[in-house]
Amino acid sequence: MPAAKTSAAKSRSRLKTPSKSSVRVTPKAVKTKGAKGGYDPLAPQRVQDILNRLDQRYPNVRCALHHSSAWELLVATILSAQCTDVRVNMVTPILFQKYPTPQAFAALKPEQLEPDIRSTGFFRNKAKSLVGAAKGVVEEFGGQVPDDMDKLLSLPGVARKTANVVLGSWFGKGVGVVVDTHVHRISRRLELTKADDPKNIEQDLMKVIPHTKWIDFSHQIIHHGRALCIARRPQCAECPLENLCHAADKTWSTVEIHKTAKP
Repeated sequence: MPAAKTSAAKSRSRLKTPSKSSVRVTPKAVKTKGAKGGYDPLAPQRVQDILNRLDQRYPNVRCALHHSSAWELLVATILSAQCTDVRVNMVTPILFQKYPTPQAFAALKPEQLEPDIRSTGFFRNKAKSLVGAAKGVVEEFGGQVPDDMDKLLSLPGVARKTANVVLGSWFGKGVGVVVDTHVHRISRRLELTKADDPKNIEQDLMKVIPHTKWIDFSHQIIHHGRALCIARRPQCAECPLENLCHAADKTWSTVEIHKTAKP
């Protein structure tokens, strides 16, 4: 009787082997040894290699939410919670044509706004947040969206993720790292954090990602999550990070799989 497969062999056997035509040749991975010679996922050279490859794959990235002002970006970001950017971008042109200013939003009752944003989901809560945020912007900040984290967080419906999006994408201020569903999932797959709470994930990423890359890193990971590192079917054969990634849910791998590297 043949010997039983080891757990490592079983893990490898479950991974799909791509055809030669589908294999993407990736650069040689840098060494990621820690002080004691073991594998260190947070080794500076590994993190830099990840950033370099993201720069090559997604240069000049921009926020996917369409907007022409800080207020429009704030509205779009609030609407994007539990909703795709594609859907939000379908809703906002009509919304901004109908209500072009924060003052116009502030004059509404949430019930009046609900039909216009129903398709984005959770529309009742979002309507309350938008009207509340508009009133805050008008009454507290003279109709101008503030460029300060604490002031943004004082607005109804604005949490740290939304504030980071507005500060980074409109004002160019890298105050923190945007942690959406893609950044949450992929940063854990890449072993850049073991946290599960967005606040703790952001703190972990801010420790290992250079400050100058906080804005771009979020955009690049979000694009990567949509293009290749798809939640239910990651296209590992095409991924520029493949040989730096040890994720437990890879569809195929040229490196050792780590059971703890999971979304």
